[in-house]
Amino acid sequence: MGFTREIDHGTPPALATGRDITLTIDGEAVTLPEGTSIMRAASLTGTAIPKLCASDNLESFGSCRLCLVEIEGRNGYPASCTTPIADGMIVRTQTDRLKQLRKGVMELYISDHPLDCLTCGANGDCELQDQAGAVGLRDVRYGYDGATNMGQAKDHSNPYFDFDPSKCIACSRCVRACDEVQGTFALTMEGRGFDTKVSPSQGQDFLSSECVSCGACVQACPTATLIEKKVVEVGTPEKAVVTTCAYCGVGCTFRAEMRGEELVRMVPWKDGKANRGHSCVKGRFAWGYARHQDRILKPMVRQNITDPWQEVSWEEAIARVASDFRHIQAKFGTRAVGGITSSRCTNEETFLVQKMIRQGFGNNNVDTCARVCHSPTGYGLKTTFGTSAGTQDFDSVMQSDVMLVIGANPTDGHPVFASRMKKRLRQGAKLIVVDPRRTDLVKSPHVEAEHHLPLRPGTNVALLTAMAHVIVTERLFDESFIRERCDWDEFLDWSDFVAEAHRSPEATEALTGVMSEEVRAAARLYATGGNAAIYYGLGVTEHSQGSSTVMAIANLAMATGNVGREGVGVNPLRGQNNVQGACDMGSFPHEFSGYRHVSDEGARTLFENAWGVKLDSEPGLRIPNMLDAATDGHFKGLFIQGEDILQSDPNTHHVAAGLAAMECVVVQDLFLNETANYAHVFLPGSTFLEKDGTFTNAERRIQRVRKVMAPLNGHADWEIVQLVAQALGLDWDYKHPSEIMDEIAALTPTFAGVHYDRLDDEGSLQWPANDAAPDGTPTMHIGGFVRGKGKFVVTDYVPTDEKTGPRFPLLLTTGRILSHYNVGAQTRRTANTAWHPEDRLEIHPLDAENRGIKESDWVSLRSRAGETTLRALITERVAPGVVYTTFHHPDTQANVITTDYSDWATNCPEYKVTAVQVGLSNGPSDWQEDYADHARKSRRIAPIEAAE
Repeated sequence: MGFTREIDHGTPPALATGRDITLTIDGEAVTLPEGTSIMRAASLTGTAIPKLCASDNLESFGSCRLCLVEIEGRNGYPASCTTPIADGMIVRTQTDRLKQLRKGVMELYISDHPLDCLTCGANGDCELQDQAGAVGLRDVRYGYDGATNMGQAKDHSNPYFDFDPSKCIACSRCVRACDEVQGTFALTMEGRGFDTKVSPSQGQDFLSSECVSCGACVQACPTATLIEKKVVEVGTPEKAVVTTCAYCGVGCTFRAEMRGEELVRMVPWKDGKANRGHSCVKGRFAWGYARHQDRILKPMVRQNITDPWQEVSWEEAIARVASDFRHIQAKFGTRAVGGITSSRCTNEETFLVQKMIRQGFGNNNVDTCARVCHSPTGYGLKTTFGTSAGTQDFDSVMQSDVMLVIGANPTDGHPVFASRMKKRLRQGAKLIVVDPRRTDLVKSPHVEAEHHLPLRPGTNVALLTAMAHVIVTERLFDESFIRERCDWDEFLDWSDFVAEAHRSPEATEALTGVMSEEVRAAARLYATGGNAAIYYGLGVTEHSQGSSTVMAIANLAMATGNVGREGVGVNPLRGQNNVQGACDMGSFPHEFSGYRHVSDEGARTLFENAWGVKLDSEPGLRIPNMLDAATDGHFKGLFIQGEDILQSDPNTHHVAAGLAAMECVVVQDLFLNETANYAHVFLPGSTFLEKDGTFTNAERRIQRVRKVMAPLNGHADWEIVQLVAQALGLDWDYKHPSEIMDEIAALTPTFAGVHYDRLDDEGSLQWPANDAAPDGTPTMHIGGFVRGKGKFVVTDYVPTDEKTGPRFPLLLTTGRILSHYNVGAQTRRTANTAWHPEDRLEIHPLDAENRGIKESDWVSLRSRAGETTLRALITERVAPGVVYTTFHHPDTQANVITTDYSDWATNCPEYKVTAVQVGLSNGPSDWQEDYADHARKSRRIAPIEAAE
C-alpha cells in the first residue's frame, strides 16, 4: 500500500453518555456524541484545524494556541481542543481574524527554531513544517539576534533515537505521552518561560534515565526533536504495511514503514485493538535482527555434529531430511521420530508442522514450548471453565476495580498491557501483587500496590487456599452466582475443604512467609472491592503444582462471581507471541487443534477424512519423554521449528544428552542457536517481516501477519514445511497461508468463522468465532460456562520435591527483563543489549553479606542438577533466602541449574523453584568454557569450495 499517515483527530473520543449533540461547523450541521471536542468534531467532518500540542492519543492540553476558533455568541477565541461541543453551537474555523492570530503564533514558534528543513531528518514528515504551511506563514519578521534555544547539545545516548533540544517547541507532547500512555513519568518540563525545556529524569541523558524506550515520546513529537536514528540514516518512509509484532503475547499491531525493501521504522497502529497505538522497546525498535550478519540464509548439512557445516541447495537439504527420517522409521519404528512446533511462528506454520508429524510421520510425537510454559493454563481452565484460554480482552482491564497479579511481571514481560493496567490504577483501581520479588508494579511513579504478598517460591496453592479460607469463613462469596452458574455440591465440598483451620492465613504463614493479616486484607479486597480481575504468568504455571494453582485461581473467581463480564475474569499473560496459537493448533501430543483428544473417534475421523490417512489414537511423546527415549536408544529423529530447547528447557545436561543420542536433528531457525550445536540439518527460517499468516495473542485475538519484504532465505517457514512434507510423499499444494487457515477453520470449531478476508476487513477476531459467535468473543462465559456448570476443584497443597537444606539453602526463581525476549536469540542481536548485556544474579544484601559477595562479583550458582557462574546484583527486590536470574544469554546457561521436576498434570517444568547455593567465584566455570568451545566448533561452516 502507498504511504499515508494515520489521521490524527487531535483529541480522544468522548466517553459514551448515550447523548448526541448537534452543532454547526463552517455552515455544516454535525451530530456527534456529547463530550466530543470541537477539534475532533471538525476533523471527523473533514476539516483539519491547525494544531501542534494536540494528539488524539493524549488528553486535551491547550497550550500551543494554534487551534483557536470563533464561536458565535462567545467572546474571545477558545482552543478547539479543550472546548466541548454544545447543542446549537455555531463554530467557524477559518476567518480573517483566526488567520492573523494563527500566523502570529506560528511566527513565534519559527523564530526560535532552526530553519534547516532541507537537511532535517523529519523533512516531509514534520508537523511544524505542515502547520506553517497550513496557516499560510511565508516569512518571519523576527530575526535571530536575540536569545534563542538553538545550538544546544544533542543527546545521542539512546541507541534508537536522538534528542535535539534545539528543535523543541515545548508542546509537552512527549512528556504527556510518557505520563498518560506509557505511565513511566520519565520526562518532565524543566524551567519556566523562555527557559522551559524537556528533561529526562532530572537532567540525565536518555540512556541513563528512567526512560524505557517505548517510543511513545518519539511518536508524539511533532518536530525532529525526538527522531529515530534509522529515519535520519535512511530517510522518511514511502510506504507502509500493517502487521503484528512477533515478540510477547500482547500482540501489538504496527505499521511497518518502508523505503523500498528497507524497513525504516515500526509505528504502533492506532487501530490495533491489543495495543491501541502503544508499543514497547522490543516491538518498536528491536527488529534489526532480521538483517543481522549472524543470520543463516542457506541450508546446511553435516554427517556428525562434530563436523563443520556444509552449505547445500534447498533441494539437497530437503531430500536429506526426508531420507533420514524415513530411514530411521524403517529401522527403529514409526514412533522413533517426532517434532516440535514453534510459539514464535504463525498459526498456519504451526498447524502444518503438527499435521506433517501426524499425517507424514504417522504418530503423535509433537510438542511445543507452549506446553513447557503454559500447559497448566490449558488443563486448569478447561477443567474448571471448559475452555483452555483466558476470559477477557485487554480493554476489559479499564473496567476493573481490583487487579490481582500473581506470578507475573507485566512491566517487563507484557509492557504495553502493563501501561494499560497502570493507567487504570492511576484512575483509582486497587492492586494486589503476589510475587516473591518486589516488581515495578509493587511501587513505581503514581502506582503502588495495596497489598504485596511476597510468598516463598512454590507455595502458590497454599496462599490461594488461605485467601479462599477467608472468603468462605467470612461468607464473602457470591452465593447467587454460584447457585446459578456452578455446581453447588462441588462448591460445598470445596468450601468445607478450604474452611479447615489448618488452611487459614495464620496456619499457613510459616509455610508461605506472608503475614496473615496481609493475606486476610487482600482476600477481603478481592472479594468485596467491585470488579476483580486476576492476571497471572509463568510464576503460576512453571511449578510442580502449576495446574493446581490455575484451578485455585479459577475457584477464587467463581466463588466471588468474578467471571463472565467486563472488568473481571481469569487472564493468563502468555509469554511468546503465539503461545495461545500454538496450543490452539494442536501442538500437544494428546490433542488435535481445538483441544480435542486424539482418542476422540469423532474428532479423529474428521481429520482422517480431510488428510486421507489413518491417524494414531495413542498420545505421543512430550519433549522430556522424547529426550528420555533418545538416551534409551528408542527415539532417533527430531524436527524442531523455531525453538531452542537446549537453552530454554530445564536440565541442560539432560537435553544435550538426548540430542546427542539422535541420528537426525533438524533445526529450522534464523540463527545457529544452541540446539543447532547438536543438529545434522539446518533449514534457515524467515522472520515475521517476511511472511503472511496469523498470530493469536493472550486474549485469543487472531491477527494478520503481513509480508513486508521478500524472505532473505528464499522461503517463508510454511513453504519450507510444505517442501519437507512433499518430500515425505504428502500431496500438499498450498499456494498461500490463507488456504491453510481455511483448512484450520474447516477442522477447528472455534475457528470456523475465521477467514483472511474477515481479518483484513475487521482487523482481528477473538475466538470462538463461529455460527454461535459470528462476531467473535471478547468476553468468555457470559451467562454460562463453556462446560455448562463451573467446576470447583479441591486443590490440596503438595510441597515440591525440590527442598532446601544445608547444601542448597537458597531458592532460585527465574524470569525475564523488559529489554530481552525469551532466550534472547533476536534481542541479543539488536541494540537492546545496551540495557542488559548479561544475565545477573539478584541476591538480597543479607545473603550477599553472609557470603562475602559484593556488587558485580563473579558468583557460582549450584544446584543438584548443575553449576554455572554469573555476576551478582545486590538488591532488596528479592527477599532473604531467594535469588533470581534471567535466562536471555546462552553463556550463562541458567537452565543448567533447573531440575527435571514438573507439573503433576502436564509435565510443565518447575523452572521457578530450584534449591541452590551461591558462593564467590573467579569467573566462568570450566563447564561454561568447555561448552563455549564446543559451541564454537559446532558452528564452523566449511568454505564453499569444500562443500562442492
